[in-house]
Amino acid sequence: MNAETHRLSLGYLLWIFGFLGAHRFYYGRPVTGTIWFLTLGLLGIGWLIDLFLMPHLERSAERRFDAGPLSYSVSWILLTFLGVFGLHRFYQGKWLTGLLYLVSGGLFMLGVLYDFWTLNQQIHDRNNWRFTNG
Repeated sequence: MNAETHRLSLGYLLWIFGFLGAHRFYYGRPVTGTIWFLTLGLLGIGWLIDLFLMPHLERSAERRFDAGPLSYSVSWILLTFLGVFGLHRFYQGKWLTGLLYLVSGGLFMLGVLYDFWTLNQQIHDRNNWRFTNG
């Protein structure tokens, strides 16, 4: 059984901002995260339904992503609250793009948006890099 990758407690914390899709991005569902962002959580209805779906979203993410030395939760906290400064990229050891984000406001916010779509896969790949290259 895999070690924990996504925390239910952090999912609920991000759910508070869920009408913007934050919890859906966290659990690796960028398409519905974007829909929630554009429609304010399906006008609040989808956001309320997610209150009850959260355990399912968490279990689904646990099955899809592998644990390793980098924490998904730390990465998502850094991206959600400090993404424009690139701290989530520094945390992954991506120093060059971290510096680029730092001086460009998260590459003019487009890089932050890209990372909302791909951060889970970035962490998954970094956590498995040691096994495939080492």
